[in-house]
Amino acid sequence: MKNKNINIIRKKLDKIDIKLLKVIKERTLLVDQVLNLKESKKEVIDQKRINFILKRIKSYSKKLKVDPNITVGIWKIMIKGFINYEYKKFKKK
Repeated sequence: MKNKNINIIRKKLDKIDIKLLKVIKERTLLVDQVLNLKESKKEVIDQKRINFILKRIKSYSKKLKVDPNITVGIWKIMIKGFINYEYKKFKKK
């Protein structure tokens, strides 16, 4: 009985994972648009923007009663991933 409940919950988690992947794809398309507007690799890292994002995520996490240590950690990894993605895709000077 217990394992059946775990499997039901895991199926729900799997569906959420697919939704998250779709949102990440959408975010990637927007990052591509921003990248096309950047003129130099120096613009890839915008520390002010990163600080703003992390502060906002922490604040919203608290409002939604989600552990900010989890969400801020996820966003830091995601930001790092997108920075690496931008450096790899950057085609201008």
